[in-house]
Amino acid sequence: MKYDFDRVIDRTRTNSIKWNKDFLEEKFESDDILPFWVADMDFQCPQPIIDAVKKRAAEEIYGYAWHKIPTYLDAVINWMKRKHDWKIDSDWIVFSPGIVPAIYMLIQTFSNRGEKIIIQPPVYQPFSEGIENNRRQVLTNQLLYENQKYTIDFEDFEEKAKDPLTKIFILCSPHNPVGRVWTEKELKKLGDICLENDILIVSDEIHHDLILPGYKHTLFSTISEEFENNSFICTAPSKTFNIAGLQTSNIIIPDERKRDAFTNTIASRNGLELPNVFGIVALIAGYDKGEEWLDQVLRYIEANFKFLKESVNERLPDVDLVDPEGTYLAWLNFSKLSMDNNELRKFMFKKAKVGLYEGKMYGPGGEGFMRINVACPRSLLEECMTRIVNALKEKST
Repeated sequence: MKYDFDRVIDRTRTNSIKWNKDFLEEKFESDDILPFWVADMDFQCPQPIIDAVKKRAAEEIYGYAWHKIPTYLDAVINWMKRKHDWKIDSDWIVFSPGIVPAIYMLIQTFSNRGEKIIIQPPVYQPFSEGIENNRRQVLTNQLLYENQKYTIDFEDFEEKAKDPLTKIFILCSPHNPVGRVWTEKELKKLGDICLENDILIVSDEIHHDLILPGYKHTLFSTISEEFENNSFICTAPSKTFNIAGLQTSNIIIPDERKRDAFTNTIASRNGLELPNVFGIVALIAGYDKGEEWLDQVLRYIEANFKFLKESVNERLPDVDLVDPEGTYLAWLNFSKLSMDNNELRKFMFKKAKVGLYEGKMYGPGGEGFMRINVACPRSLLEECMTRIVNALKEKST
């Protein structure tokens, strides 16, 4: 079927964290904000998922559910093989109600208090929060930014990997918020350094299905058998099919000893082995029948990125857009406007009335940047650009 991604769906009455006026008032100090901050789409979900959830809802009982059934496991296995050329066994799949709680529990399982974990800022802020909240130390391997592109500082990474207290590296692939789709060569270099220094890799690949034309996502575990057995691949259909609220993720762990240790933490110690009853049917429907929708939404997101780039170049000459390679998140550099982080925040929230994510939240290197979610109808993106342009004109007069 043909989906209409231009259709604006009113989400203000759906208890959406992105659109709830009380939450916007609390977060942005105004409920008159056009929100582009949190990473969910403002698009209708794939029709097969809607149909599957409605059919399950019609069964009228919503008690505890179990996911280790052939249709669920086969849906995950077939998707990973078909889309990412990775043959996995059903035993490798460990359910989690989300990737963030899984990362917290991986930290708890495979490191001790006071030990160190590498991240690559500016990066998804729950990484540093998870490390600090579990009383581990954050080691920052800050990405290098030059000519509107990010690269990895391998010399710094290797130096920090040699620290005997370093136990884990959390990889963001594709990278949120800068939009890099790491090459196989880059990933191999990171993986080799980690193997040499006995460091485990937690690879957050939640955006791995959202890759722009001209780029190829390499699943970290597919590079070598050694990488496969030294990694935890964090996956979910949530970003792929816009079903984050159904709290369904799968952590793929080929190494049996590591898998048993993590399963003990997530299930026995934390009691999180039971999935959302609707998440089960949504995952199956998405992976089995959602590819048509995904192909269409990726084309629409690509066109939105093109529109955003043209708008920035033509209407905001002092703003730089980091060329996106994957995800539906754009990373904008406002540094040339000579506003500090607090001034930029007030300008966006109070003057332009747009809710973008502040770059400083992502750690060192995020200062002066803001993240915008482009997975929305074009008219909303157009309104966002107009608001920013008009607010800048008003500021300069």
